[in-house]
Amino acid sequence: MKVILEHISPDDNSSFKVLHIKDIPISELNWKYHYHPEIEIVCVLKGKGTRHVGYHKSHFEDGALALIGSNIPHSGLGLNATDPHEEIVILFKEEILSLPEGETDSNSIKKLLEMSRYGVLFSSEVKKQIIPKLELITKAEGYTRYLLLLDLLFELSKTEDYELLNTEIMPYTIVSRNRVRLEAVFTYVENGYQNEVDIQQAADLANLTKPAFCNFFKKATSITFVEFVNRYRIDKACVLLSQEKSIAESCYATGFNNITYFNKIFKKYTKTTPGQFIRSL
Repeated sequence: MKVILEHISPDDNSSFKVLHIKDIPISELNWKYHYHPEIEIVCVLKGKGTRHVGYHKSHFEDGALALIGSNIPHSGLGLNATDPHEEIVILFKEEILSLPEGETDSNSIKKLLEMSRYGVLFSSEVKKQIIPKLELITKAEGYTRYLLLLDLLFELSKTEDYELLNTEIMPYTIVSRNRVRLEAVFTYVENGYQNEVDIQQAADLANLTKPAFCNFFKKATSITFVEFVNRYRIDKACVLLSQEKSIAESCYATGFNNITYFNKIFKKYTKTTPGQFIRSL
């Protein structure tokens, strides 16, 4: 699992980039863990997957609308997704926005961009209201496209129907400075979560003693290594349950060897039981 500084180029004749991903199998897309200077608006119009923004990690079922700040490490919202998947992504640098000082609407947008450093998740109702504007931006050109972006940011800045994904800002320098170690540990979990995951082996991969590794991982990710592994497994279990696997199958296929413990951890991270999760589908 790579941790990548992604280089974004604006679209031709535009100051920012717009992507409309649809009719492409999930297997052909890459949802790597990355960061970039651009602020990102991402809307999954339909589909399910995993939100991994900064320190936050959670599963979603019916699309999502998020605002991700500059240089916040995150995965694409198509992570752990299943077909069909459709999303619109807008990537822009803050300096392209002409926001007059002291103007009320400008201050609202500036406050929104400041909140983006924590990752902002908007409600499904806000998502429904915003989708037509996003679709217009994908078709617009020139200055009209820029004005639509300002209008979109203004509308998002006026809603209070959102939640912050993180309680503290995750400095990208933590990830970039420790990229090699984190890549080794993330890849170890990615390739072996179905089996026993040994913290000593993870420490060896990071070239650290076990106590030093525990301190390093907690500082870099804000959670313990055990929590990281459990969250990763629960994300995978959600995907399996969505694919009509049984609770027992999902439990044992994701490295848990006790259904009672699996149920407990599942509820801890999803706020619902596996049975309730299946019924919600």
